[in-house]
Amino acid sequence: MDKLKHFKPQAIIFDKDGTLIDFDAMWGGWALYLAEQLKEASGLEVREALCLAMGFDDASKKVLAHGKLAATPMHLLYRLTVEVMRSLGLSAEDAERVVAEGWYIPDPVILAKPFTDTRALFGDIHAQGIKIGIATTDDRAPTQAMIEAFDIEEYISTMVCSDDGIPAKPAPDMVLTICERMKIDPTKVMVIGDTTADLKMGRAAGAGLIVGVLSGVSHAKDLAPFADVIIDSVDSLCAYTQEWMTQESDHVLKGLNPDVAF
Repeated sequence: MDKLKHFKPQAIIFDKDGTLIDFDAMWGGWALYLAEQLKEASGLEVREALCLAMGFDDASKKVLAHGKLAATPMHLLYRLTVEVMRSLGLSAEDAERVVAEGWYIPDPVILAKPFTDTRALFGDIHAQGIKIGIATTDDRAPTQAMIEAFDIEEYISTMVCSDDGIPAKPAPDMVLTICERMKIDPTKVMVIGDTTADLKMGRAAGAGLIVGVLSGVSHAKDLAPFADVIIDSVDSLCAYTQEWMTQESDHVLKGLNPDVAF
């Protein structure tokens, strides 16, 4: 815990889905609606095969931690969907046609459910001179729409998205790019995410503090090998920012789950 007590970052880099917003609500709902659209376009029962390929448990309505939905860029999910349609008996040409007809981008405003008052949290962080970045495997357009819907654009210094042409997680490039833009050494940066890919990215980039959150697709046992600390959700950071401001307590992160913090 000593590192937490003394580490006030110059910047925090947040993952988006599963960290700032509810992953299951966003992407699970999208996968099921996509299956219905594909069924209409093809006349085939698509749901079971699509959920299996993407790593979505239809029974529990949960995205699986190591499934494709957890950390795969949209253009690769598109290609995966084409392969699913081919596996159901369509020709390559028909599969391309059906997916082109049924494909759509999830609405980041309607489906996005934040885990905390994001504007308040980012406002507190920004007020202390700490810069904020976002590194996401989602595309730029829906990410920008979410930022505008949450009214947090003024607090974000920069972001890197899957369609920016930068190597995806767990490669370190997203973090390194953000740090270069901010002109901050990675060792002065905190990286927060809900998947092992997020944490591996931060570790590979040499980030000063790697924080795993349990609000997304992963369990503590999955994140533990790659995180410096694990918290329940970004809502716990509200207490953390207060500690940075007051410096009154030895228990820096009051929101830590004592069973998983280390």
